[in-house]
Amino acid sequence: MSALPKVVDWFEIPSVDFERAVHFYEAALDVQLNRQEVGGHPIAIFGYEEPATGGAIIHSPSMKPAGDGLTLYLNARPTVDAALARIEQAGGKTDGPVIKLPQDIGYIAFFTDTEGNRLGLHSRTNG
Repeated sequence: MSALPKVVDWFEIPSVDFERAVHFYEAALDVQLNRQEVGGHPIAIFGYEEPATGGAIIHSPSMKPAGDGLTLYLNARPTVDAALARIEQAGGKTDGPVIKLPQDIGYIAFFTDTEGNRLGLHSRTNG
């Protein structure tokens, strides 16, 4: 086994009131977030440069803020499909289809681990 260059690829912080949450993080962290829409949901991305881990505030009906409300995306090597196959073999469950992101950001998918935690996977390619 070789070490991964980074374990976490992306994170999302859910919000009930998107604008309130964005204003809070911009003020609390003294940053300007980049507002976009992905998959029909508003997001506000924290500034970062590769290879640093990126993340965003997101407003989605499927995500609710809570102590267990963060979605952590793990780096899927070599592809999301390959990682999903390993997850199933290890006793986890896939949660929906692989999603191609816009602007060549890559691919994501979700899974539930053996403990009941829901996490995401990310890879630049999936072929």
